[in-house]
Amino acid sequence: MPFPSLTVHPVTTPRDLNRFARLPWSIYGKDPCWVPPLLGEFKKLFDTARHPFHRHSMVQSFLAVQGGRDVGRITAIWNRNHQKFHAEDVGFFGFFESIDDPEVSAALFEMAAGWLAERGLTSMRGPANFSSNEEWGLLVDGWNGTPKVMMTYNPTYYPGLIERAGFTKAKDLVAYFIPHNVIPERLARGNEIVRRRSPDVTIRSVNMKKFESEVAIISSIYNRSWERNWGFVPMTDPEIKHMAKELRPVVDPDLIYFAEKDGKVIGFSMSLPDVYPALQKANGRLFPLGLIKLLWYARKAEWVRVLTLGLLPEYRKSGIDVMMYDHLFKVCQDKGYRGGEFSWLLEDNLVIRTAMDNLGGYVYRTYRLYEKPVA
Repeated sequence: MPFPSLTVHPVTTPRDLNRFARLPWSIYGKDPCWVPPLLGEFKKLFDTARHPFHRHSMVQSFLAVQGGRDVGRITAIWNRNHQKFHAEDVGFFGFFESIDDPEVSAALFEMAAGWLAERGLTSMRGPANFSSNEEWGLLVDGWNGTPKVMMTYNPTYYPGLIERAGFTKAKDLVAYFIPHNVIPERLARGNEIVRRRSPDVTIRSVNMKKFESEVAIISSIYNRSWERNWGFVPMTDPEIKHMAKELRPVVDPDLIYFAEKDGKVIGFSMSLPDVYPALQKANGRLFPLGLIKLLWYARKAEWVRVLTLGLLPEYRKSGIDVMMYDHLFKVCQDKGYRGGEFSWLLEDNLVIRTAMDNLGGYVYRTYRLYEKPVA
């Protein structure tokens, strides 16, 4: 009996996009660690009129079909802001899913590479959904439980599929886990020293009544603080506002705070309650019962994910980061969070990794960006 033919075709219609969005259910099945995306929110990512990423970049998604069944998907991404900021002709792939079949994954990568090559790009890197400011990297170590909010998850066979297709490691990202909310004695002592030395530095929580202006401050600090990081691309104002709008329903205001010196913001930290266990209960839909489940379980969040904690370059090595870490531990204690994840960190960011070690954290998950030339 001949094998069913394999075809890969572009996603061009709403029906195609619906199939593209639903495909992961057939890949993950009843995997207890997988967190289904909210279908409505997922589709908005590809709405060129609504998602600000499309104002400066282009994407094309593809579906692999075999024997009348959808068996894989991928999105080719031409991030023109990355190309300009880093002066490199790198394209990206993202939203990759595939059955455990090298023929299927190779066909998807070939189609994405061809689309990028037609636009003058010389290499392909990923996974990226869509950029370093969103979901980034493939899980290659640490399939122990559900991912934390806005972190990726994938089957254990994905690294093999990607490497068989000719990709090699570009960079690893690590996630640190701190399984407690107890302030380390060393941190408490350091905080007292820094406070005596810098009495003009204060910590304050985000003012939700002035949310838009607070978001503008975060945007400025974020883009200046991370601009030298590998793979980083500054977020545009529309992208910052869009992300803030998306995250606002799950924000705990006490977990977003600023460091100020003489009334001027010099750093900020943003953490989110880990609502993924709640999202898992919704199984892709908010209605009719998904919203109730989401709100109910979100109130019971036990862990946090620390997305960012940074200072303006001129205030680094001043010890002010110690004050910010100390404040985070105190908030977690006061609000009953058990601990959390710091993610992600570049594998070679030894300064921050040393700080994580000193806080009692340990690496428990590793994510990888792959890359290969495109012809």
